[in-house]
Amino acid sequence: MKHVIAVVNQKGGVGKTTTAINLGAYLAKLDKTVLIVDLDPQANSTSGLGIDKNSLETTLYEILLRSSDAAAAVKPSQTPKLSLLPTNERLAAAEIDLADQEEREYRLKKAIEHLDYDYILIDCPPALGLLSINALAAANYVLIPVQAEYYALEGLSQLLGIVQRVRGGLNPNLELLGVVLTMYHSRTTLSDQVKDELQRHFQDKLFETVIPRNVRLAEAPSHGLTIADHDRWSKGAKAYKQLAKELDKKVGG
Repeated sequence: MKHVIAVVNQKGGVGKTTTAINLGAYLAKLDKTVLIVDLDPQANSTSGLGIDKNSLETTLYEILLRSSDAAAAVKPSQTPKLSLLPTNERLAAAEIDLADQEEREYRLKKAIEHLDYDYILIDCPPALGLLSINALAAANYVLIPVQAEYYALEGLSQLLGIVQRVRGGLNPNLELLGVVLTMYHSRTTLSDQVKDELQRHFQDKLFETVIPRNVRLAEAPSHGLTIADHDRWSKGAKAYKQLAKELDKKVGG
């Protein structure tokens, strides 16, 4: 069964891209076929997997606006079984260019529904616009990375409201898979307070695995590598390995 997961939070800097590519890498190491869909015009998943975003002929923009073939645009990564549907800054125009298109909310769903992967992880932009709505309309699950900081819960109610509205109209099969705490610092009281607050709000929807602040995690994208290939013995690598196992078990593999 194919699992399509939208990795979404309208706040920037919470670890969406880091989570998408490193979770994807360790799902691939569980012998799953994985596709990362870079739906963020900043194209961090694309560059983070070592792909030159300026040399692309076909990107997600052409797929969404011109019905270009998604399968033909897929790029392999250096991690076996992990592939990427790339993008670049052209995608920034999609919000405007899609506005007057028919079935504009379903463009991504139609583009990827025929692709054969065990997991498709959609790296969403830090906004709840039409691109993120496309992701939610295409997904089975929502995964929300939340940074261990003072304003962690700010905006989450709005995001959950959007998810509920999409489930009530565009996609009745959409389900909240869970919330994962990122950039966790075990030595600070604040990180523990945020974790406790998330536990109260989300209960069993909060993943047991927490992602620590880790220099090696931050370094990996500059080398075009996942943490699995950059430093598999780091704390960040061990955390994403554990998260992949927890997530795979939660959705039934």
